[in-house]
Order: sequence, then structure tokens, then C-alpha cells
Amino acid sequence: MEIDQGLSSGIDEPTRERVVRSILENGASTAAALASRLALTPAAVRRHLDQLLGEGAIEAREQRLGASRGRGRPAKVFALTDAGRDHFDQQYDDLAVQALRFLAETGGEEAVRAFAERRAGFIEKDFAAVMAANPGFSPAQALAAIFTAEGYSATAKDLPVGEQLCQQHCPVSHVAHEFPQLCEAETEAIGRVLGSHVQRLATIAHGDGVCTTCIPRSPESRQEKVSS
Repeated sequence: MEIDQGLSSGIDEPTRERVVRSILENGASTAAALASRLALTPAAVRRHLDQLLGEGAIEAREQRLGASRGRGRPAKVFALTDAGRDHFDQQYDDLAVQALRFLAETGGEEAVRAFAERRAGFIEKDFAAVMAANPGFSPAQALAAIFTAEGYSATAKDLPVGEQLCQQHCPVSHVAHEFPQLCEAETEAIGRVLGSHVQRLATIAHGDGVCTTCIPRSPESRQEKVSS
């Protein structure tokens, strides 16, 4: 909460926001580079940097060897922390929620559903190619690779009755909490590529620590497992 309050309250909020955004877009920066980029005085930049350091939004690092600098003590560079990045992730989530609310108001449930299905299209688009490129992959392993490429940090777990697709991170969890159609569309797309019914056992969007999807073993796979 501290970082949100620090970046969104007080008379200096717009300038402090510009400082953070400049680091986000340009990478770790010195105070001098920020002052030049934002047309601020060095003293003003340092005041904002001190506040952001105190809030945990940024951290100071030694400038990389080889970076151009003058004589004297090496300049510090300032980089965003995970907490600083989370601030912007939350902003983008809020924008997505607002956009889907508008879509629901103007186009109704069908429009939201159509958007969710289009977004989940990456699953069906990539599944066959990933399986072909990785002959040793199980369906769940292929899905884990596809979801990980989309930012879900997914893994596959072998179970006696089948496999379990686990997603340790969900890039749309904040949005899916209000619009479960996003999760539903993903589950249905998984079922279509597998040609069987699958079930979501838990979702981050509804407060669980991980998203888990039960994938039943195909009859062929069950027979192979018994034979081995």
C-alpha cells in the first residue's frame, strides 16, 4: 500500500510519476540523465528519487563498468524494484477492467464472451506446432510451454489419473476476478485442443495460490502406462 500512496498522493505526484515512468521506459538511469530527460533540476530529481527509495519503488545500483562517465566517484543508477513495476501492472489491469466494463455495457455478455474467446486463441493457434516440435512432450507439457510463453509461468504435474496443468502466475487475474469469462474461455480452448473435457480446480482470480487444471489421461496413454 505504501507505494501506491507514495505515487498517487501529494502535490509532487505528477512529477514523481514521470520519474518512475521514465525509468520504466528507459531502464536504470542516473539522476543526471533523468534531470535532462524530464527537464528538471538535479535537486528536484534527487528529492523525488529519495522519496521513491524510501517507498521501495526504486533501488540504487552501481553504474555498470564501461558506462560513460566523467572523473570522480561513479554515478549511481536508479532502477525499478518489483514493487515499482507492480504499481504499473495494477494501472494496466484497471484500464483493462474499465475497457471490459464498457464492452459489457455497450455490447452485452456476448461481446465480452467473444473477446475472451479471441484472447484465448493463442492456445489453439500454438498447440499443434509445440507438440510437433517436441515429440516427447505430453499434452500438459505442451500447454505449460504455451502458457509460460504468454506470461503464466506454467508447469505440468503427473498424476495417477492424468496430468495437472499448474499456472503459478496469471497476468490477467485481477481482470478475471470480475470477468470470469477469461478463465472459462481458456478452459474451453484447452478442452478443444485435447478433444476431451477438462476441469479447472482452482484459479488465482478467485483467491487460490495457483491455477490448476485437471487433464485426464487419454485411453492410449492409460494403456501405455499399464503396459509399462
